[in-house]
Amino acid sequence: MRITEERRSSLVSILLLLFFFNTRHLQVMSCPLQTTNCTDQDRKLLEFPLNLEYLEAEFFLFGALGFGLDKVAPNLTMGGPKPIGAQIANLDRLTRDIVLQFAWQEVGHLRTVKGFARPLLDLSEKSFAKVMDYAFGRKFVPLFDPYANSYNYLIASYLVPYVGLTGYVGANPKLQCPASRKLFSDKNLKISKLYMFNVNYAKVLHLVAGLLGVESGQDAVIRTMLYARAKHIVHPYGVSVAAFTDRISDLKNKLGKMGVKDEGLVLPKAMGAEGQLAGNVLVGDKMSLAFDRTPEEILRIVYGSGNESVPGGFFPQVADGEIAKSYLD
Repeated sequence: MRITEERRSSLVSILLLLFFFNTRHLQVMSCPLQTTNCTDQDRKLLEFPLNLEYLEAEFFLFGALGFGLDKVAPNLTMGGPKPIGAQIANLDRLTRDIVLQFAWQEVGHLRTVKGFARPLLDLSEKSFAKVMDYAFGRKFVPLFDPYANSYNYLIASYLVPYVGLTGYVGANPKLQCPASRKLFSDKNLKISKLYMFNVNYAKVLHLVAGLLGVESGQDAVIRTMLYARAKHIVHPYGVSVAAFTDRISDLKNKLGKMGVKDEGLVLPKAMGAEGQLAGNVLVGDKMSLAFDRTPEEILRIVYGSGNESVPGGFFPQVADGEIAKSYLD
């Protein structure tokens, strides 16, 4: 009799748990169908970062392998144009290994976060050289070549993941649907134009920090590798690695037009974490929290124009998605 009662009690507990879970699951699944804000604005915010995912995937794939999505996963391009000027980089073994890991991570992201075709990307030497010239206020001779060696490639990579990371941080509080906020932190969930989520609530809770974890991890690795080389003088420009990061961060802040949201690897001690040290491997605000950026700020930076309505830079035609295109009207 005791066994029967215990089984009955366990069965009741399981049924109650399933009832609670299914109720929550239905709330998550129905949320995109309830309000315009949840289906429209959230979808726009969730698809916008695809621009940076394509940029990262192609830059890392070409840098490590000498070819990109058109060879490793042509279906993920959705027929979008091939990137301009991307090529294999002259990397040491460790750097190539790490960049290749980043590359395949980005392929995984593109398999699960969908929305629009690959936009036209300019990953040429001239594109990066223009950024460096702008950052230093003078023309480098010879042109800065991101593919020339590991130092140059890591410095060029310093431009990429952190911009996307701050964009994700900035978009999260703007999501109208609570389910979207959870989904935004999960790189392993499908997001399509129809904004339908084929995922259960338990998985959402389990992977809530997935998206920001991967992007911030990539940025942290790049910054750490550069920090270890902070005093190295980059030939033939006579500029240290640390100085490169300072100038690039200053440029991103200038283009973003919303104050300091990026910092180099070495700071005055008073500006370091708790005012205790100059090293700045992980960038953050006064409370060491990640900075946020709006889609407008991101477009100003990746366009290199300081204007979300003027395409250029890494997106010579225009970034894709409804948010990016809305500034061209």
